[in-house]
Amino acid sequence: MPYIIDGHNLIGAMKGIRLDDPDDEALLVGELRRFCARTRRRVTLYFDRGAPARQTPDDAGGLAIRFVRPPRSADQAILQHLSRLKGAARNWTVVSSDLEVQASARHAGARVLSSHEFARLISKSVNPPTHREKPGADLTEEEIREWQRLFGEQHEGE
Repeated sequence: MPYIIDGHNLIGAMKGIRLDDPDDEALLVGELRRFCARTRRRVTLYFDRGAPARQTPDDAGGLAIRFVRPPRSADQAILQHLSRLKGAARNWTVVSSDLEVQASARHAGARVLSSHEFARLISKSVNPPTHREKPGADLTEEEIREWQRLFGEQHEGE
């Protein structure tokens, strides 16, 4: 399921990125590019206040970046995006903590995640839980012998 994200709203929820950092947008873009690469999910990211002085990053790797110029806001652009999707909005997840955006997204049929929920999702996908090399055996000795017989594995004493 692809995501539509309110960028500055998400920055405020991310650990390690601050809204007062002049590189906050670039830092978020880096995090989301890694997220898209790991999960193969598509993201359309909206930022308020037009493109920053530095060059606007290209859309790539499943991440589309949209800087919204005044007088429009990122919130308005997100709602227009949902409107263009029509019934296909149900296939998208909107990430915002703005209650009006959330309500409009739900009304359009989209799934909604708060910025804090999505920030937690990103951090979990960055540091997935470690898994044991081999799963624990919950089989009885009899079940193990049956599997060994089925797969032709013979051990000493059998």
